[in-house]
Amino acid sequence: MRTDLHFYATAPMPDAGPGAPAPTDRRVTNDDVVGTYASLQGWAKLADELGYDTLWLTEHHFQHEGYEVTPNLVLFGLHLANITKSLRMGQAFNVVPTWHPLRLAEDFATADILTGGRMVFGVGRGTVPRESMTLGAPVASGDNAMSKQLDAINRERFEEAMEVIQLAWTQERFSYNGTHHVYPPPGIPDRGATVTELTLVPRPTRPIEIFQPVSSPRTLSYVAQQGFHGVFALASPDRMKRSWDLFAEEAAKVGRDLAPGEARAMQLMVHVGATTEAAMARVRPGHDEYVKFLSPYGRFGQYDGEDLPFDYAPTLEETRAARAMAVGSVEDVVEVLGEFRDKLDLRHVLLFPEFPGLTREEIDEQLVLLAEEVMPRLGVELGATATR
Repeated sequence: MRTDLHFYATAPMPDAGPGAPAPTDRRVTNDDVVGTYASLQGWAKLADELGYDTLWLTEHHFQHEGYEVTPNLVLFGLHLANITKSLRMGQAFNVVPTWHPLRLAEDFATADILTGGRMVFGVGRGTVPRESMTLGAPVASGDNAMSKQLDAINRERFEEAMEVIQLAWTQERFSYNGTHHVYPPPGIPDRGATVTELTLVPRPTRPIEIFQPVSSPRTLSYVAQQGFHGVFALASPDRMKRSWDLFAEEAAKVGRDLAPGEARAMQLMVHVGATTEAAMARVRPGHDEYVKFLSPYGRFGQYDGEDLPFDYAPTLEETRAARAMAVGSVEDVVEVLGEFRDKLDLRHVLLFPEFPGLTREEIDEQLVLLAEEVMPRLGVELGATATR
């Protein structure tokens, strides 16, 4: 089982919990952000030493709340690769509609070459209007009642941009004429002629796998049929199994026959304690802080139950009952991971140990416990499954 780590990059939050302050009332200092970057560098070095395969970060902008403070994943990944030996650097996820697709294609290709192929390309459509719309991309979210019009435009722009990126990476000369993207624009003069095609410099030196989060039936179908890897998260084992199998069915419609577990990854929030009670006590403030922050975006709708409201806000007890996160003793976490492994034929997991309110040292401890106590009990020795 390929074992990765995923971090949101959350600034120190000692007052994490279900009450005040409200997420939008939080204001982190720039020093807090700089300190978070120092912690990420330490976690990358430790992850490298322990044998984790890939460290994934998340793109967000203008987030004064401090939950996610890494705006450029390619740039950050390039630096982390330079201070580690083998760890790969993943983007979970580049918000493609906010990028010029050719700049993203160039930046990733450059970083991948400079790191010797240690970059992992992840893409998404975005979720936060403050970020996406400021950077020129419409987006649907709970903040605008999931506008169907904005979602349709966002999806069109995303899908066209992905066509552009793959074309630019694989063709020595290319042009593209879409509804939202036209490259090269018509009428560009160039030394007595007009530009009719472009060449991306540089292009990747290897085929690039593409990872995308799966959060709706339409996206699931798109990712499966495009040949991408689907990334699934925050679901009970039974709900995850349904989506997992449907992904394979959708892929088969275009002749992409997947083995069980192939081309699918699961992100799982985890916390290991000496006992079940100790783990719950330590992670409860961070769990409740994330629920307070993320439930308005509909992030917890894949728990057990068919009629959950869009903004469902589970308690820690409900989360543990649904097994949508693995929180507890070593034995508890092994049991939850083992259930997902057996139901999904899980081959690729992104473990997420970074709950708000935990200190850098407490998260260090999580990385060690997961690598040395949890995964070996599942028959996984970190470093033994590296594909590079």
